[in-house]
Amino acid sequence: MTDTRDKHDWRSRSHVKGARLLTKAVLWLAHVWERIFRQTSHITLLILTDTGSDFMREFAEIAPGTFQHSLQVSNLATDVAKQLGANVLLVRTGALYHDIGKISAPYHYTENQPTGVNPLLKMSNREAAQTVIAHVSEGVKIGKANMLPDSILHFIESHHGTSIARYFYNSEVNKLGQKAVNVDDFRYPGPKPKTREAAILMMADAIEARSRSLNDYSVQCINEMVDDMIDQQVMDGQLSESNLRFSDIAIVKAAFKQSLLRMHHHRIQYPTIHKS
Repeated sequence: MTDTRDKHDWRSRSHVKGARLLTKAVLWLAHVWERIFRQTSHITLLILTDTGSDFMREFAEIAPGTFQHSLQVSNLATDVAKQLGANVLLVRTGALYHDIGKISAPYHYTENQPTGVNPLLKMSNREAAQTVIAHVSEGVKIGKANMLPDSILHFIESHHGTSIARYFYNSEVNKLGQKAVNVDDFRYPGPKPKTREAAILMMADAIEARSRSLNDYSVQCINEMVDDMIDQQVMDGQLSESNLRFSDIAIVKAAFKQSLLRMHHHRIQYPTIHKS
């Protein structure tokens, strides 16, 4: 007599395998359709935002810190997209995939270093910068291999724009002097964000990362940090090709501040029982 549990397990495995094949088939058909008409369908974006997919589970296992960062960035960027009237689903999807290039070398990034050992510190500043910058091109390769639509690839390639890997550049300048350092050795290749959605992601990525270094989450501290990060990007020209207006920037800043305050709201301290 066959154990009914064996039958159930077999059927469950068959259903899972069938669902995976169906998902791949839908993505392939959507990929062909999007290549022809140069549009990203909602069904593709909905499939890609499934954090329980094989790809996302592998992402979470290989680079858990980066995965959590991507979730936080996705939440931040989505809140801002709603306030600005941008494509929320597109922003959410782009945010989830923007850092997938870190899968190639997860321990090069502090969020994936549980022991605190940072291999970049054993490299020269230039080599370390080039290693970090490479996560963009690696992300594009991984994205293409997984048939991500061009609209999502743009989030990956543009989320640092043509900015500078500032930590390593500053360290090199302090070591050798500014005249002895070629700034382009420390510069991301771009392109800059071409859409409002990609610009929102760039800002959300920088702000989420910066917020992790704050010791004080007061209203004043958060407001100053958001203003400083976005003003730097504006002055550096990183948002110049995104069609964002100055009025949009004001809305974006306010939305980020509100979202961060909700994320880091003050909690009351629980009283302890005094020993008699």
